[in-house]
Amino acid sequence: MARILGVDIPSDKRIDIALRYIYGIGPANSKEILERAGIDGSIRAKDLTEQQLSQIAHAIQEGKYVIEGDLRREIGLNLKRLQVIKCYRGLRHMRGLPVRGQRTQTNARTRKGPRKTVGVVRNPHAKAGIH
Repeated sequence: MARILGVDIPSDKRIDIALRYIYGIGPANSKEILERAGIDGSIRAKDLTEQQLSQIAHAIQEGKYVIEGDLRREIGLNLKRLQVIKCYRGLRHMRGLPVRGQRTQTNARTRKGPRKTVGVVRNPHAKAGIH
């Protein structure tokens, strides 16, 4: 596995795809970085030389991309700020509910988690089937 800026990227994939394993780099940024570095995107990551890897790392740093830990921290701080000022979005994040206006009466299972059945609990001491 090749390492770029402390992140292992898969060696069997094309470099334009493998760069997406770095948090904060998607398809568009990946192509842009490879153009800056002057590297063909169809080369497999395992076939890159040390010089090409350093060119890619230099292109990422030079391009002022916010990636990995810095990006995670920035997103976390944004969520914290919304929660501190108690705006609607912040409250939805706090309660673990959908933030962007989706319905919650049905669906929304990704945010709400598995169903919690609410209902009548039968008395375990009651005689079953006898009137």
